[in-house]
Amino acid sequence: MINFFASVFLKASLAASLLFPEQALSQQDQATVPVTVVITNLASPTSTITLNFYNSSESFLQSGKAALSKKVVPQQQDQVQFRVDLAPGEWAIALSQDVNDNGEMDRNLVGIPTEPYAFSNNVRPRFKAPSFDECKFTAEGEGQTVTIRLEK
Repeated sequence: MINFFASVFLKASLAASLLFPEQALSQQDQATVPVTVVITNLASPTSTITLNFYNSSESFLQSGKAALSKKVVPQQQDQVQFRVDLAPGEWAIALSQDVNDNGEMDRNLVGIPTEPYAFSNNVRPRFKAPSFDECKFTAEGEGQTVTIRLEK
């Protein structure tokens, strides 16, 4: 009985995709885009790197608002490379390396980070936090590589 319903559902879905091809295409648009992230200029070959991926200006650099967070531990390397699958669209990355592995970004008395950090597009803010627009890149097509140089 279950196989009968599964067969009917499958046939109905196939018929709908033939009758409404734009719906089938919009479902394909929901596929992810492979993005290779390369991080260079590591301060330590073994300290944890935390990456936060943002997909809107409203959430950018807001605590707990990253669409995706990832931690990477280099394995005695001078750079790290990994793949992440992102939804198509605009993204920005903020990352930091926890050199003393205390689980937080250390800052000086004024609040300026004392541990290495960086942003996509290698934006180097001087007196203010960067904007989403400065850091954004577009995840699209067959994928891409984003190279980010850590600032020590």
